[in-house]
Amino acid sequence: MSIREHSSIQAVRTEGRIARNRVRDSLPSFPGVPYLYILPFFIFFAVFLAFPVVYTLYLSFFEYHGVGEGFLFAIDLGVFAVEVPRISNVEFVGLENYTRMVGDGLFWLSMWNTVIITVFQMPLMVLVSLGVALALNASFIKLSGLQRTLIALPVSANFVAYSTIFLMIFSEQFGLANYVIQLVGFEPIAWQSDRWWARVMLAITLDWRWMGYNMLILFAGLQNIPGRLYEAAEIDGASAWQKFRYVTVPQLKPMLLFVIVLSTVGSMQLFSEPFIITEGGPSNSTITILYYIYDQAFVYFNLGYASALTYVLVGVVTALSIIEMKIGGED
Repeated sequence: MSIREHSSIQAVRTEGRIARNRVRDSLPSFPGVPYLYILPFFIFFAVFLAFPVVYTLYLSFFEYHGVGEGFLFAIDLGVFAVEVPRISNVEFVGLENYTRMVGDGLFWLSMWNTVIITVFQMPLMVLVSLGVALALNASFIKLSGLQRTLIALPVSANFVAYSTIFLMIFSEQFGLANYVIQLVGFEPIAWQSDRWWARVMLAITLDWRWMGYNMLILFAGLQNIPGRLYEAAEIDGASAWQKFRYVTVPQLKPMLLFVIVLSTVGSMQLFSEPFIITEGGPSNSTITILYYIYDQAFVYFNLGYASALTYVLVGVVTALSIIEMKIGGED
């Protein structure tokens, strides 16, 4: 391309840019245009998140009497009218839904079941996840990436699908678990008819699903520990246990705390597994607090009481998380 042709092209581009700027400057400007671009987010946030949260709190002080009829209020703007329908027919009962929990034995049983399953499940899952992460982080392990992928696959499994599989595995008559137990000479376990073994079964199921996910988090933490710390410990004559105790654990503390808090929150919201595998039995021994909220809301349609239970659950989970973080330290 000659210099003359190049200059002509540059001149055309310059004229086009000047014309475009002239048209832009001639258009009317409106204040707050940037906010129009982020308005869709706030609309979806208000409709699908903020409103349900606020309305659930509002509903916890009322007794639900069915779907509402008519309109809550209407605004006539002349050109068009805005009518807000009445969502539900409710009766104000104050704190009655909250005080009802004090004498509700099934509520306390569901909380106890949730705590027991969490105590069974969470420590084992954290220890196994940490052990697997340490093993895959070792220098002599080959194909570590492939193994991490395979171990983490269960977290992508559908809740219904994997719960159904574990229902078959822990079948008392034809399940794989009892078949293996009998092969080694022990009596079969009443996984679904014994209260304690049913809870253990759910804990094992949860560990299988979430162990790989937590392993990835801890593995990422191990990868970020500077190698010079281990080298300094070796120079000082530290053993493998001392390096783990004084180097790995302190450096991995934020990740461990994150996994523990996340596991606590997840266990307190347990629903799908007891709903599909045990159906809350035997004798309500595996009905969790979220399962109980589901029953009250969508089986008995006590939406006011279910809303109050929901906020109590939020309070309990928040308190447990704060306690765990305080124990973990200010850093």
